[in-house]
Amino acid sequence: MPPFSPRGRNRRSGRGPAPASGSASSSAAGPKATQADLLRLAATPTGEPGQAPGAFGPRRRDRRGRGLRGPMLPPGSPAHRTRAQRFDDLVLDVVDDLDRTWAAHLRGTEFAVEDVPPSDPAPWEDGGVPLGRFFPADSGRPGRVVVYRRPVEVRAFDTDDLADLVRDVVVEQVAHLLARTPEEIDPNFGERS
Repeated sequence: MPPFSPRGRNRRSGRGPAPASGSASSSAAGPKATQADLLRLAATPTGEPGQAPGAFGPRRRDRRGRGLRGPMLPPGSPAHRTRAQRFDDLVLDVVDDLDRTWAAHLRGTEFAVEDVPPSDPAPWEDGGVPLGRFFPADSGRPGRVVVYRRPVEVRAFDTDDLADLVRDVVVEQVAHLLARTPEEIDPNFGERS
């Protein structure tokens, strides 16, 4: 009989084989497992033989046994895009519209989106949180227009209002950059749909 058998465990109920009597039969069965051996076996992960005690492999299921879940939306669907990606698309749409009319004046100008403005305001900005900023061209660097995503999103009521507000911010910054009025840049400036 092996040293550990599921049939030989329940000796009180009378089921299973009777314990062997005598020292000769117990030594023939093999050495008994000690408490330290059982603890070491319990600590060893059940996967890779020879793996260090306590080191477990990759987790295949969560604690309820449901397994890893896939993405809620497939990567190709329009709803899969993040808010930041949708905001970038709004800015690009406005820049494309302005580029049709003002391409000669905006050549080399960079447009960027940042999450929040830096904590130090520019000298020409009064108190308050800026929605966008323009940086004039100097010493070989092109002019830049930056739109700050989070302050603009906080001020918009819905997606249509967000698109209008992004358009107004970009037009206003381009007007500062080109030293013109916003109405010259976009005749529909300030009109909300």
